[in-house]
Amino acid sequence: MFRRIFSRFGLLAALALPLGFAASSCTDKDGNPLLFSLEDDINLGNQVAQQTDSTYRAQGKLLERGSHARAYQLLDGVVNRVLSSSDLQHRNDFAWDVKIIKEDSTQNAFATPGGHIYVFTGLIKYLDDESQLAGVLAHEIAHADRRHTSRQLQNEYGINLLLSVALGENPGQLAQIAAGLGQLKFSRDFETEADQYSVIYLNGPGYYACDGAAGFFIKAQNEGQSSPPEFLSTHPSPANRIQSIQAKADELNCRNRQVSSSGLRELQGLL
Repeated sequence: MFRRIFSRFGLLAALALPLGFAASSCTDKDGNPLLFSLEDDINLGNQVAQQTDSTYRAQGKLLERGSHARAYQLLDGVVNRVLSSSDLQHRNDFAWDVKIIKEDSTQNAFATPGGHIYVFTGLIKYLDDESQLAGVLAHEIAHADRRHTSRQLQNEYGINLLLSVALGENPGQLAQIAAGLGQLKFSRDFETEADQYSVIYLNGPGYYACDGAAGFFIKAQNEGQSSPPEFLSTHPSPANRIQSIQAKADELNCRNRQVSSSGLRELQGLL
């Protein structure tokens, strides 16, 4: 589920401040401490995206837009509908580009800080309808838009190590962070918030059934997957997540919309 460069001045200045002051002066809109700026978020995301692209391109798994134009046109349509929600905080700040990884055995998607989105062909081919795809993408977009990934990386690696990566002084660690991004384990609170915003974002364009993410979780749970996708295997439990997503969709009265999945069927056929 879903890296960038810190501005040397901005982060060093934050590190030089007393801890209490730095935390209180560098927080998101909900008061959660984050020791680097939005610009740092974007820059580190660009760096990690370049590393991720390079890795999958070397493996022959990155589907290039030039040779898969129609597939990207279809996927962009879904992403752009999600991004049309007025509830996104950083719609005009982040890149929000999407890339397809040819790996049919992997049912996953993730987004870097700064809004670079990666979707595996295994996930696209697995889904039953377009609302499910939109729901999963909305969940991952929420992790980036709410800056969960930045805070989780900060918690796991520490600010000094991330600073060395961001300044280009630790390429080995950059590769490690990029490789592990799809398996990043978010906290219970982050997963719950991303689930809730997956509903809110889908309600914005009024096109999809807003509990699309729950549909994916139900399908995977019913099939009793021995190795479920990372965002299904983490806490809170899948059953609780399904219930919470559906309850939010009922609250917004956007759960039972009928949506054509002809675009998803065409996309699946192209992959």
